[in-house]
Amino acid sequence: MSTLEVKDLHVSIDGKNILKGVNLTMKTGEIHAIMGPNGTGKSTLSEAIMGHPAYKVTQGEVLLNGENILELPVDERARAGLFLAMQYPAEIPGVTNAEFIRGAINARRPEDKPLSVRSFLKQLDKTMSVLDMTEEMADRYLNEGFSGGEKKRNEILQLMMIKPKFAILDEIDSGLDIDALKVVSRGVNQMRGPEFGSLIITHYQRLLNYIVPDVVHVMMGGRIVKQGGPELAKRLEDEGYAGLRDELGLDIKLVDEEA
Repeated sequence: MSTLEVKDLHVSIDGKNILKGVNLTMKTGEIHAIMGPNGTGKSTLSEAIMGHPAYKVTQGEVLLNGENILELPVDERARAGLFLAMQYPAEIPGVTNAEFIRGAINARRPEDKPLSVRSFLKQLDKTMSVLDMTEEMADRYLNEGFSGGEKKRNEILQLMMIKPKFAILDEIDSGLDIDALKVVSRGVNQMRGPEFGSLIITHYQRLLNYIVPDVVHVMMGGRIVKQGGPELAKRLEDEGYAGLRDELGLDIKLVDEEA
């Protein structure tokens, strides 16, 4: 069992404080969801955990199995077992999907024991069939010319092939129709087990109807202000964030109220 722990994390970008003391602990075998209004810091948390250089950690720790990873570069965090499915995946011309995924897999293996091409292709074909992806997707350049739904499926394809300890899924449901949402959810659910944990960032309950979380965290004002089970997400869907904010006595202005 592995543990990912965020302790009193403060993060700023361009001199503006976004995260103001986030605390969160999760273990492999668990699926956690983070919900919250726009502008509260959900994506900032994911970028800070993975080490995006634009996000400056001013206080706190991110511990993977008790070791602070904040001084590690992005590639070493990935080798240690972290994975980020990005909200807006980048296009990389000249590098095929298959080349990228095999390279990522072998980067986490001993140099003298790379995954054979035959084994890789067998796993790739099987995984792509789970996600209803055509074979030609493997030979296309990474995300180049992909639709929004194709990019999201491709992120889950990478996740299922690389098999990290912890995956942060940043709004993988955005822009998906119901059929694509079911396919993406199927892939994440196949990963569930004692060696895998996921932190899902989402605005909407509908994703959590298909990937039922063990714990739901609510972020407001750069902090986690409440946590509970799946029923908390359903409450937010019904009542919105303002009611919870008022119940907790928080002095926070929601983005939708600023107009």
